[in-house]
Amino acid sequence: MLDRELAGQVLRTARARGGSFAELFVEERSSLTIRLDDGKIEELTSGLDRGAGVRVGHGTSFGYAFSNRLDPDALLEAASAAAAAVAEGAAGQVVDLRAQDPPVVHRAERPAEAVPAAQKVAWLREVDDVARAFSPHVRQVSASYGDSVQRVLIATSDGRWVEESRPRIRLGVQVVAGRDGVIQTGFHGPAGLAGVEFFDEHPPAATAEVAAKRAVTMLDAGPAPAGEMPVVLAPGMGGVLFHEACGHPLEADIVDKEASVYRGRIGEVLASSLVTGVDDATIPNAWGSFSFDDEGVPAQRTVLFLDGALQGLMYDRLRAEKDGVASTGNGRRQSYAHPPIPRMTNSHILNGPSKADDVLASTERGVYVTALGGGQTNPASGDFVFGVSEGYRIEGGKITSPVRGANLTGRAIEVMSAVDAVADDFDTWEGVCGKDGQGVPVGSGSPTLRIARITVGGTGG
Repeated sequence: MLDRELAGQVLRTARARGGSFAELFVEERSSLTIRLDDGKIEELTSGLDRGAGVRVGHGTSFGYAFSNRLDPDALLEAASAAAAAVAEGAAGQVVDLRAQDPPVVHRAERPAEAVPAAQKVAWLREVDDVARAFSPHVRQVSASYGDSVQRVLIATSDGRWVEESRPRIRLGVQVVAGRDGVIQTGFHGPAGLAGVEFFDEHPPAATAEVAAKRAVTMLDAGPAPAGEMPVVLAPGMGGVLFHEACGHPLEADIVDKEASVYRGRIGEVLASSLVTGVDDATIPNAWGSFSFDDEGVPAQRTVLFLDGALQGLMYDRLRAEKDGVASTGNGRRQSYAHPPIPRMTNSHILNGPSKADDVLASTERGVYVTALGGGQTNPASGDFVFGVSEGYRIEGGKITSPVRGANLTGRAIEVMSAVDAVADDFDTWEGVCGKDGQGVPVGSGSPTLRIARITVGGTGG
């Protein structure tokens, strides 16, 4: 996308007024989106966006400028603008740029861009047919297909030269079911850092069935029980809770702002001994993975909790330099128009010693959660509330009737400390995480796990 001579010139211009470092992030992103609604293709759009961002660091602050042009004049202008935002001083050094070897390479075995759009439309029509055939109560089917290839080049004044291609693919299906005046929805949306071989493991028809089953099942849901009780989270859902309640408060910028419940508590036991949690960008073809983060730091596996003890934070280069530690490879950005900030990648609670059937059988009464909806978290206190979009009563150690209108309320440390069973049936959930106006792809994962005591909001007994 850019030759090293020009990249070096941009970095030297960026450091002309000093600063502790300079960074050039170049991006080219091609994408395709197809949307089907009620059997009709409502959208089929493709796009190509390219541009570059230049950042100049000065202590704990930085200047940032970007351009949607990649010609020398535009890049040098952006570099000058970023440099002007930092305090003046002597020109800084730029080390010769050296290519970095990736710790892991994520490849698309069958690139999505090589597959005709007609085939992708056919997958959506298959989704529509399968979902409608699932039940006569299915009223509406909406589905979206998306693929993209993000090509990035990162050059830094300390000599990093990184090039990476990130192919991503996703299929999302939402089904609306209705009966006797009751309306319910179900959603399923697997995603990966891969090509169309992703559908070998996640067939479109199977995605449609999961969404339809959720919507139709919830038509029979009764009021959720209320009060403090055990809650069993299905595979993947514990990871969603971990991401929101624990992950965000462990991002170094949140801690730096003194807005984290975990500030100053590394080494303390703040979760059950059954909880080992990691953030891992090295998992092959996972939705939140990459070879290098958006600052050119190699992808890493960072242990956040080990047997319940808090181990560390997720850092970008800026906050790592301030704390005198190494970056954990969590500097991420939505695009060239955004500066990097600490973000999660794939945040997981790892497998434990139990079997899922035994966890359920030993739960006399409670709620089994198979899908979480929207939630809110206060990282400073750890308080959170999550809606339950699909849940069931547990009675006598068995999953019985579906419930609706449930929510889970608690505090991160207390709830994570109340985990008393972790199974070995790990699964994942994929989404787009928003923070400071930036959205990035993230994965969450966990096995079946039980929280011995958590407040369930509901209207039933």
